[in-house]
Amino acid sequence: MGNLEPVGFKPASLPYLGRFAPSPTGAMHFGIARTALIAWLDARTHRGKLLLRIEDLDTPRVIPGSAEDIQHDLRWLGLEWDGPPSYQSQRNPLYKRALLQLQEQDLIYPCTCSRKEIRESSAPHGAADDGPRYPGTCRQGARSRPGRTPSLRFRTPEQHLVEHVDRRVGYIKQDVNHRVGDFVLRRADQLWAYQLAVTVDDLDQGITCIVRGEDLLDSTPRQMLLRKTLQPLSPPMETLHVPLMLDVDGRRLAKRAHSYSIAEARSHGQPPEMIIGQLAASLGLLPHAKPIRPQELLPRWQAQLSENT
Repeated sequence: MGNLEPVGFKPASLPYLGRFAPSPTGAMHFGIARTALIAWLDARTHRGKLLLRIEDLDTPRVIPGSAEDIQHDLRWLGLEWDGPPSYQSQRNPLYKRALLQLQEQDLIYPCTCSRKEIRESSAPHGAADDGPRYPGTCRQGARSRPGRTPSLRFRTPEQHLVEHVDRRVGYIKQDVNHRVGDFVLRRADQLWAYQLAVTVDDLDQGITCIVRGEDLLDSTPRQMLLRKTLQPLSPPMETLHVPLMLDVDGRRLAKRAHSYSIAEARSHGQPPEMIIGQLAASLGLLPHAKPIRPQELLPRWQAQLSENT
């Protein structure tokens, strides 16, 4: 696995309630495991709790048994969580309630545009992590498309700058309307969109700090905007976006690429302490990989946080 230069992580505020939220769409590779390790270390160092949320809303991509395998891998590595795991697929009433609230505020409208139409009508400079900027075609009324089920989009305010300070990346700002336009809350296939579900879950569970991969950094302003719209008096959300883990060729690890998984390492006789050591070394917590338990890394994580205060 490709190592990274040591990176600085600033301490979080207290009280601390974090969550690790994997999608059960395949085996847990080393990159996901490293994010889990960081989430675990951060929660324990801050004397907080860590919840496990299984993000299984994208049912066509869910692999049967994957959620159980992920939990087995986490326990095997020594990364226990607090309380029973939650499943997004069991939280539909919460998402419906949030959607109704936004509808009552006239902040949702149906959209019958296809992805191809959006791509062809968007400016080349406008693009978010999940596609080109939506140009607002259906904002004043969706075009009638017999046989096409509309998606539901959030009506983003114009010239509304979302500002946020990430614990690693630092200050970020984004005009959501200029960057992504009106984004989807419920897809045309009637599945809940990630932005709505994750925001509702974090509010409902009282999460105070999110630890996740930096590939989701671009999503943060949308979630902050939704958060303040749904609960204007909600406390600020802290985030810690961590570097993605790369292979020896510099490519990010990914399930779709069938990257080397924790289950494969276990089947080859690699002990969990050695895997934890490899992950810790890639974060700069160890000078080189060696067998170590997660609990033994807590002083090192605390020291790194202290260096960045």
